[in-house]
Amino acid sequence: MPRRTFHRVLNPLLLWRLRHINDRVYLIILSVMVGLLAGLAAVLLKTSVHHTQDLLNTWVPEQYRVFTLSLYPIIGIGLSVLFTQYFLGGNLSRGIGPIIYNIARQGSVVPRSKLYSQLISSYLTVTFGGSAGLEAPISVTGSAIGSNLARILRIGRRERRLLVGCGAAAGVAAIFNSPIAGVLFAVEVILSELSAPFFIPLLISSATATVVSKALYAGQPFVLITTSWPVEGIPFYVMLGLFTALLSVYMIRVYFAAEKLFERWHGNFRKVLLGGLALGLLVFIFPPLYGEGYNIVQLLLSGQASHLVDGSLFSVYRDESIWLVLVVAVGSMLLKVVATTITVGSGGNGGMFGSSLFVGALAGFIYARLINMSGVYPISEVHFIVLGMAGMLAGVIHAPLTAIFLIAEITGGYALFVPLMVVASSSYLVTRYFEPYSVYTRKLVKRGVYMHADRDRGLLSQLDLLALVQTDFVPVHPDSTLGDLVTVFRHATRNLFPVVDDDGHLAGIVTLDTVRDALFDDEHYTTTRVRDLMSEPPAVVNTDDTMLDTLRCMEQVDAWALPVLNQGRYIGFILKTTILANYRRQLLKETE
Repeated sequence: MPRRTFHRVLNPLLLWRLRHINDRVYLIILSVMVGLLAGLAAVLLKTSVHHTQDLLNTWVPEQYRVFTLSLYPIIGIGLSVLFTQYFLGGNLSRGIGPIIYNIARQGSVVPRSKLYSQLISSYLTVTFGGSAGLEAPISVTGSAIGSNLARILRIGRRERRLLVGCGAAAGVAAIFNSPIAGVLFAVEVILSELSAPFFIPLLISSATATVVSKALYAGQPFVLITTSWPVEGIPFYVMLGLFTALLSVYMIRVYFAAEKLFERWHGNFRKVLLGGLALGLLVFIFPPLYGEGYNIVQLLLSGQASHLVDGSLFSVYRDESIWLVLVVAVGSMLLKVVATTITVGSGGNGGMFGSSLFVGALAGFIYARLINMSGVYPISEVHFIVLGMAGMLAGVIHAPLTAIFLIAEITGGYALFVPLMVVASSSYLVTRYFEPYSVYTRKLVKRGVYMHADRDRGLLSQLDLLALVQTDFVPVHPDSTLGDLVTVFRHATRNLFPVVDDDGHLAGIVTLDTVRDALFDDEHYTTTRVRDLMSEPPAVVNTDDTMLDTLRCMEQVDAWALPVLNQGRYIGFILKTTILANYRRQLLKETE
């Protein structure tokens, strides 16, 4: 349908809505639509991935499967790169981070390409064994649905941000059949606030997606029914929280270190070849690293840990060593983040949500198995498997409430609620001590985007420093005479003057107050140079400095204006009054 015809049909509908449906009811209707569409997208992706994986496995005889599985990832990553290059212009922008950036800096406007790009690229990647989760692509797709539906229906900026959160919540809810966890994920990870008007649409969208998932797809990748937990196990829960916290720090640091390594590599197909071969080698040695890994979690929950070695080089020694399963579990646990980073860094698409659950399940299993082997105290391995998942999720993505309620919902009740609180909270607090920002927000913070901090910092982070630079300050040359400076004073509207040399570098500043006495000394108009009168600025601002740091600097040096430099070259001044005026404008916009 041509755009003009589309708007001709849409405009009367929007006018009818304004007359007959109030804003609150309209927002509820939209949240249902977002939940429905995001739920359908989640079901489509999960169903497509699992069915295609089954087909790929049935085509290969059992004796060749281990070799085939190690070759599949390079095919999936290669197809994802081809799709990105030829259909998206080489710009995929993976993960939750770009969505947070869209909310913080771009008015919650998510590109239309994310309506399909995340689904297709993650399908190609994970179907062929890419070692990453589908949760992030599904959440991004849901966020794109919410944002673009809001743009089409022309609702306000605040409501658009809410619908972005509704889409993300619906995606997570549809994957796990966990509506409360979906809401909390949107609040903790995507949005920065939760008020009563926000909560109801989020919950409705999340519940709608859960209904869709239950009707069309099994949803929950694993289920555990439990009824009790031992009080004597509290010390072991605390120790598990510390263990998962250290693993979370390890995962975050390895993820970003490996990401930097991949950024230095040039050539997409070189990355595909080397990354695919490296991932294939990891899968060949540790088959549990293939794909999302939820099948491995289910094996652990069903008490079939011995099957971890199936298809691996170690399978022939299964009956000879009681430590073999632990060796494979430890290797898979430590290398999962490496496999995920290789998958994403070499051109595939996926997220750390599923990888965190996978690592957490293995961590809980290893921890419980070692304690039981030691004979110190008999504990339930199944309990510690799900508790480990909560601890890792709370640490890696800094979302303890999401972790607690997700595991509580998928365990069939809230019998493990207290242990979940102990493990998730301790893991989160310890991880945050070493890594203040999550795997989603660490890179954004380096760019000056503070989404989940206090409200003032969040609003300041939305201001563009370059857009606020004032360029009407008249520059003077260091070799100019006092007489030239007097001439400049007569025609200038500012009383502050940057001293700039021939190369554009800032040499100093001259203010009217500091040279007032010299102005009446006309005998030195031709002999006194500006370089003799100028002074050092109290501080300078670089274009990559955050707005918060700039304002703090102004407070510390008691300056109303500071020069701004771009790679050492003067470009203008930033004024405190300009920052505060734009902050106020942004605050009013946020509260409309």
